[in-house]
Order: sequence, then C-alpha cells, then structure tokens
Amino acid sequence: MSSLSLAVRDSSTMLRRNLLHARRYPSLTLNLLLTPVMLLLLFVYIFGDVMSAGIGDGGADRSEYLAYIVPGILLLTIGGTTIGSAVSVSNDMTEGIIARFRMLAIHRGAVLIGHVVGSVLQCMMSVVLVGAVAVAIGFRSTDATPLEWILALGLLTLVALALTWIAVGMGLSSPNAEAASNNALPLMVLPLLSSAFVPVDAMPGWFQPIAEYQPFTPAIETLRGLLLGSEIGHNGWLAVVWCLGLAVLGYVWSKSLYNRDPE
Repeated sequence: MSSLSLAVRDSSTMLRRNLLHARRYPSLTLNLLLTPVMLLLLFVYIFGDVMSAGIGDGGADRSEYLAYIVPGILLLTIGGTTIGSAVSVSNDMTEGIIARFRMLAIHRGAVLIGHVVGSVLQCMMSVVLVGAVAVAIGFRSTDATPLEWILALGLLTLVALALTWIAVGMGLSSPNAEAASNNALPLMVLPLLSSAFVPVDAMPGWFQPIAEYQPFTPAIETLRGLLLGSEIGHNGWLAVVWCLGLAVLGYVWSKSLYNRDPE
C-alpha cells in the first residue's frame, strides 16, 4: 500500500475510534450542547422583547431578535463542542494510549486527524440540533438563496475545523482533562464577547475594540448575512482569513506538541 493509502486507512480507524467514544460517553457532548440551547431560549423568551427594543427602532419584536442571535448561537455551539475535543485529546495523552500508538506501525498523524475529523462531524451535528431548536421556536431564513445556504454551511465547517485544531493543541498541552477543559473555555467565552447578542455599535466605546477585533465577530456577521440575506461587507474575507490562520496555527502547534519526545 502507498503511504497515502496507509494514512487514509489509519486515519479512518482513528476516526471510528473517536466516534465510538462519543457514542458510548455522550454526557460531555450533551452538557456542552445544553448551554447554547439554554442561552437561545433564555435570550428569546426572557430578554427577547427588551433586547429587540433596545437594538431596533424602539419596537419590541421577539422574532426579529431570534433571527439576530441564531448565527451567534450556532458559532457558540461550535466553540462549546470543541471543548470536548480538548478533553478527549488530553485523556488520550494522560492515560498513555498515545504512547502505545507511537509504538505501532501506523501513520504518525492518524491519531490527530481522527480527533479533528471526528470533532468537526460532532460540531456539525450539534449545529444541526441547535438549528432545529431555533426553527422549532420560529427562526426562518426565507431570504437566503441556495448558494448562500451552501456558503453558510462551508463557513460553519471552516470555523469548526479551525477551532478544533486549536482545541487539540490545548488538549495536548494540558496536564489533565480538567486543565484542558479550562484552557479551552475561551472558545466558548469569546462568542459571548462578540456581536452575537447585540451589535458592536450598541456596546460601550471602551469595549467595542474587544468585540470587533476577534475571530467570532466577523464570522457571526458573515453567517448572519448569509442566513438573512443581508449585507456582509468586509466581514466575509476577514472570517476566512481568521479561520485559515487559526487552522494553520492550531495544526502547527498540535503537530509540534505531538511529535516532541515524551518526558
């Protein structure tokens, strides 16, 4: 077999392993999935009228605010799901299974590829579930064209890939699963500090740079424009640049940590 065939075979085996772990131990994924769902319901049904009146033209319209926050909630879902990847990778490192894999005649990067691909699949499944909840409570994307739906799916996948590589690096660099969970927490906190729930212009002046100059805000604004058929402006290419940069950074970081000699 060629080296490419071996890499694909070994990576597929590791992918099946990670998906089996996720199926056998679903509590972590469900707990992380519960947070965006609860935030969605909380902001729509408790704060929806007040928030929509504050950021709109003064009229309270819960359905408009629902449409506004769904893109941010979807990105928050991806950030939360990748925390599980950091914990899973850390468990593999601390339990010694990585050391055993290094002794086997398998492709060097198959373990990491299996984690990354499995995490991206879990992220997309989580996005579908949270999106279904949003649709059930009234979210509609009637102005989006089929091309915009495809681009939105591509953006969500790209964000999931970028954040997963960062989460894998966090898992490899953490001494235990608890530390990995804490280190990866910014992946879920940063969306809360973005334009997910209120426009950047409506924030205090001193806080606006924090919300504007981070990866989640351009990604949320791009996804919002694609789903609602509104203007995207410069946010599209900013989101792609952020995602590609984070993906490359996470890949190089993870590969360096994985290949270093164990202590």
